[in-house]
Amino acid sequence: MDSLVFKQDRPLDLIAIGRLCIDLNANETQRPMEETKTFTKYVGGSPANIAIGVSRLGMKAGFIGKVSDDQMGRFILQYLKENNIQADNIFTDKTGAVTGLAFTEIKSPTECSILMYRDNVADLKLDPREVSEEYIKQCKTLLVSGTALAKSPSREAVFLALEYARKHDVVVIFDLDYRPYTWESETDTAIYYHLAAEKCDVIIGTREEFDMIEKIRNFGDSDNLATAQRWFSYYAKLVVIKHGGGGSIAYTKDGDQFQCGIFKTNVLKTFGAGDSYASAFIYGLMNRFNVLESMRLGSAAASIVISKHSCSEAMPTLEEIQGFMDTADEVLATAN
Repeated sequence: MDSLVFKQDRPLDLIAIGRLCIDLNANETQRPMEETKTFTKYVGGSPANIAIGVSRLGMKAGFIGKVSDDQMGRFILQYLKENNIQADNIFTDKTGAVTGLAFTEIKSPTECSILMYRDNVADLKLDPREVSEEYIKQCKTLLVSGTALAKSPSREAVFLALEYARKHDVVVIFDLDYRPYTWESETDTAIYYHLAAEKCDVIIGTREEFDMIEKIRNFGDSDNLATAQRWFSYYAKLVVIKHGGGGSIAYTKDGDQFQCGIFKTNVLKTFGAGDSYASAFIYGLMNRFNVLESMRLGSAAASIVISKHSCSEAMPTLEEIQGFMDTADEVLATAN
């Protein structure tokens, strides 16, 4: 869309900021976690997955974050470097903080859950003094993830990054990524999400996530168009609302509306869909695909990832997405 201007003279396509953690995905599926004995380790965290996703699609990505000073932290750094993520602005915590862990339960293709350990985690120790204005000036797009707003000093680091991005005409994309177990109250969540979203050009989230933000104003109507119009009164130029199996719907500040369905696949798990959708959608926007084409790329990427065991490791290449779209059945959107 023409109202989103990505500065083409910058060396990095995207810098993500926020959560870096470990996913431990159950190897024994079709059973509860109580009966699960083995797990496979992957790099996780929504902004990490999205950065990996855009890198797999051939874009140049960087990251601002913090990892623990141990084997898990070094595992994350090594994996990001192997996936061509510029990691000079990922810092190592020296306070004894640990890496967040996400144990996944895969009871059925539609019944999955995540058991999170997020106490004293390194990624939430990111300090505003570790956010470089010069680094942010080098990118076309800043990706902000909502979980980084849950606690200080990470919260302040994100708001400083937003200020630098606005100052230097960096397009800001906000992936809402609401994780209730990270927050102390719904009121805190609504306040800080709202303050961050006010500064963003593109906002992507599920209907339930937007409902959470809107609790601060007690709107309570869950109306997609009304939601988009509220954010257009700030910086937002594009709002994307996801409805799971019902597809997604996007609104532009120019008055356009787009609906996208899903692609049929053999679903293994439900998690990872949002991150893969975001990475391919962002790729489309930044490579001058129109909004609907970008949504279809995102939808196809999501279907690929939910058919596989991992999230980060399953992020597809452009060739994989295009090949999948050529053969998979597309289901029309029911979101409205």
